[in-house]
Amino acid sequence: MAISARKVKDYDLYSGHAWYVPGVKGMFGFIGWFLLGALLGGIVQLIMGLFMSQQAILDYGQIVIYPIQFLPAMVYAANQSRKNMLFDPGYVLDNRHFEPYGMGLMILITVLMTLTSMFVFDLPNYWNMQLTNKSSILAQFYEMFSEIMKQMTGGPLWSSFLVVAIFAPIFEEWLCRGMVLRGLLTKMKPAWAIVISALFFAVIHMNPWQALNAFLIGLMMGYVYYKTGSLILTMVIHFVNNGTAVILSHIEQFKDYEDLYWVEIMDKSTYTLLLTVSIVILAACLWAFSRIKLENPWGNIDRIPPADETVATETVADAPQPTDEAPASEEQPADEDPAVPAE
Repeated sequence: MAISARKVKDYDLYSGHAWYVPGVKGMFGFIGWFLLGALLGGIVQLIMGLFMSQQAILDYGQIVIYPIQFLPAMVYAANQSRKNMLFDPGYVLDNRHFEPYGMGLMILITVLMTLTSMFVFDLPNYWNMQLTNKSSILAQFYEMFSEIMKQMTGGPLWSSFLVVAIFAPIFEEWLCRGMVLRGLLTKMKPAWAIVISALFFAVIHMNPWQALNAFLIGLMMGYVYYKTGSLILTMVIHFVNNGTAVILSHIEQFKDYEDLYWVEIMDKSTYTLLLTVSIVILAACLWAFSRIKLENPWGNIDRIPPADETVATETVADAPQPTDEAPASEEQPADEDPAVPAE
């Protein structure tokens, strides 16, 4: 489906980047811009250290530092988009292809799918942890990463929730689905695009023990974006997953189970039953998404024609159209009677 070109709004996170459609090379470029953003964030953290205590930075610093990590990538993508919009087509970042469902039902299905996937994906994460514990070196690295993560999310609930459950879905979905996956879908087979974008999503978390879970969720979010073109739905998945984890980590009764997995907490029969039910519900939700009809080979992402194509189309439309009627012959003035001379 193609839509007409529209005016780019500087404050619109989506329309300002629609004409930059990166491939694999552009994806690696984003990693470089992201690392530059992390460096800028580190510099800002050092500056904050001149005016704030270390504990205050741990509690509130990420509110400032986290968005800075994405600024170089966003500025670069906006600049490339402006360069491309005259001669290259764009692709809308956030679409609304929910038929035969409404948006409300889609959000409900998405929330249910996310909650059940969290329970299902907990098992491969447990297996991953078992492999880690077999190596003393890996176990030490895991303890180090865990301590860093606890420091980042160990502040007040409101600041942790703001960064992890609000900022992360907005910025990471813009980058991983809105930019990387959207670009890859237009340049390769959808399955490969979804897998590669999920790997990218896992890599930017820069935590080997979080990578597996990020990859699995990235596959799910990639499929949702491919079928609906909606960043809103992938942000909902991200919000529910991260928000649930943050809230549970701040509830005193759950802190004793923070480093445990459901398979370790529950008795075998209860866990097996809940796992089976969760798999069935997760499969049903994915089936619901599969019923959405694709409108383009690259998925349900609307195409925006380049400016020169739009101008040419409008010029043709405004030109006078030929008709089948024969042109009317010009009427010749009737011959006037010659003046009668006076006698």
